Amino acid sequence: MDFIRAIRQKIHEGNLMFVYRGVVTVENTSSLLMLLEKEMESSEFGFQGRKRLFMFVLESLQNVSRHSTSDDYSEMSLVMYSRRPDGYTVTTGNVIETSQIGNLKKKLEEINNLEPGEIRTVYRQMLNASEFSTKGGAGLGLIEMAKKTGNRLDYDFVQLDGDYSYFILSKTVDSKGTGFRTGSAGRFEGRSVSELEQLMASFNIYMIWSGHFSPDVSKEVLSFAETRLSEGDTDTALRRKVFGVLVEALDNVARHNPGQTVEEQYGMPLVLIRFKEKEYTITTGNLIENDKISPFRQKLDTINNADREGLKNLLKQSLMNQQMNVQSTGNLGLIEMARKSDGKLNYNFEKINDRYSYFILEVKVSGR
Repeated sequence: MDFIRAIRQKIHEGNLMFVYRGVVTVENTSSLLMLLEKEMESSEFGFQGRKRLFMFVLESLQNVSRHSTSDDYSEMSLVMYSRRPDGYTVTTGNVIETSQIGNLKKKLEEINNLEPGEIRTVYRQMLNASEFSTKGGAGLGLIEMAKKTGNRLDYDFVQLDGDYSYFILSKTVDSKGTGFRTGSAGRFEGRSVSELEQLMASFNIYMIWSGHFSPDVSKEVLSFAETRLSEGDTDTALRRKVFGVLVEALDNVARHNPGQTVEEQYGMPLVLIRFKEKEYTITTGNLIENDKISPFRQKLDTINNADREGLKNLLKQSLMNQQMNVQSTGNLGLIEMARKSDGKLNYNFEKINDRYSYFILEVKVSGR
């Protein structure tokens, strides 16, 4: 589980909230927007700020969908949300032909050199004059993004090889929906975004969520995962098992919630979904009080030492002992995860201080 430390470091450095690596489709665009909306409900963003940010996100997702070079590279597309004290940052990445960089950079610089008041005028002129293609018009999508927030677009190109490069587009928006530049030198660097995409590719990660898990946020994470599962060639039985494990895993994270203030100080909850060769791996991370570790570890070891028949017996015992008028101990959820998976519940406790540790749980679900 050493790679989890690298992921958590990336999350900390970039204030990351959500990252998706994969094909951007019409179907999952809605879920990608809803994830951000539910997160923002507890923020100070007003209606105007949300509206402008959502329109920018929608245009960004459409831009990725339109301009991904080919099916061979569409899985490398990236959608990333970051939480900042002064707003939110939306970043996308997708592969383009290196030969396109000159023309694309020229368009971006032309847009960035416009004053906010000039953007709408140029946009109307382009609507009247542009010859539209299946790619959406000559830079119209880019100026549409700039028009939403009235400010410059951050961008960078990272060369992959002689023929292809990674195009990264980013925007930070404050609570009023106004965009502003990031970085003290005024130069946006996309290398860290490309490195994160490579890290996710190395470990077959297609979704990362890091943030406080309210019921609404959990619901949208599940909704996005369900949409993504239904888009692939995963058979129905495996989809149900994966979804069932994810439901129990998120419930387990929420149950040990010490509060958002404590999480922000010592470690935000984490959910990773990985997929390789018909096997899904769901990894969660969350804070747990040290005095709860010993009995919790005993539950995990008891479950891991049980065979299939033993798990059935443990489930029966837990159901018989369950009291309806008290909060669940979490035993049922852990047993259900073990029954739906084809292996053990891998876990680790990393001590943070005298009161808290960070608990990592990994569950594999296979269709083989």
